[in-house]
Amino acid sequence: MSRTTYYTATTLDGFIADEHHSLDWLLTQDVDPAGPMNHDEFVGEVGALVMGSSTYQWLLDNHISTGGTWDYRQPTWVMTSRDLKAVDGADIRFARGGARPVHAEATAAAGGKDVWVVGGGDLAGQFADAGLLDAVVVSIAPVTLGAGRPLLPRRLDLRLVEVARNRAFACARYDVVGPRP
Repeated sequence: MSRTTYYTATTLDGFIADEHHSLDWLLTQDVDPAGPMNHDEFVGEVGALVMGSSTYQWLLDNHISTGGTWDYRQPTWVMTSRDLKAVDGADIRFARGGARPVHAEATAAAGGKDVWVVGGGDLAGQFADAGLLDAVVVSIAPVTLGAGRPLLPRRLDLRLVEVARNRAFACARYDVVGPRP
């Protein structure tokens, strides 16, 4: 059965990007690509992605524009209210509106595999608000920013199901229990 997971990294003080959408803090951290809760293993279980427009724009500006390639073969929905350019050869689908219709399309396209809510925190929150977020997997880096884009700006109850260390990161997997009153 397909699960919808918000898989991300955060600073110790709970930010996924600084106030300028920069991920420089993340790119300098020591991580074992084959270690616990690693990216490649996670992506192997993913059949579709849903991404926020800021995350997508960051990839365009900081990876694709510098000669990088689109690293995902899965169809990707980019939630946006603005016009963005597509990456040549990638299955990118721009969407507007709520989480429910996009979730239905992504789940169908995933073919029984999982749906990955890539970022950001508010997008994951919209999925949680709609009761569509099943899990949160977070790698916590030993750095603080003091301000920036929050990890998950919602009141949720979570159940811890796994904890591991991947070099510099404390990694945790949670099931989403539901909204916190």
